Amino acid sequence: MSSVLDQMGGEDALRDLVETFYDLVESLPETENLRTLHMEGHGVAHTRIEQFEFLSGFLGGRAYYMEKHRHMNVKDIHAHVPIMMQDAETWLATMDKTLDSLGHAGAHIDRMRATLRRVALILVNDGKVAQ
Repeated sequence: MSSVLDQMGGEDALRDLVETFYDLVESLPETENLRTLHMEGHGVAHTRIEQFEFLSGFLGGRAYYMEKHRHMNVKDIHAHVPIMMQDAETWLATMDKTLDSLGHAGAHIDRMRATLRRVALILVNDGKVAQ
């Protein structure tokens, strides 16, 4: 059985997804707060790399993020970020727009969207960050 990453077209397709997603994050008016949150952290350029590495393993490919950081605990990764419900919804809407614009469709993408929604909602902390 092939991975979601394989079904999407492999690492090149994932890189296109991540780059297109963050191009939207950096340019759309509705993603202003996402930009702000990223700039309070390591910045968007850093996040492009980390997101690709995380999603590769998350989607069944090489676990670059795990190899580098020794975990893939999304709660720990985002513990320092004040994430409101609107931020999660904006992130998800932007990812949906990205998937649609790149022509990704099918049952594997539907499952991926559902999984990303569950993860995004788990990260909502109403602004209460770990110190």
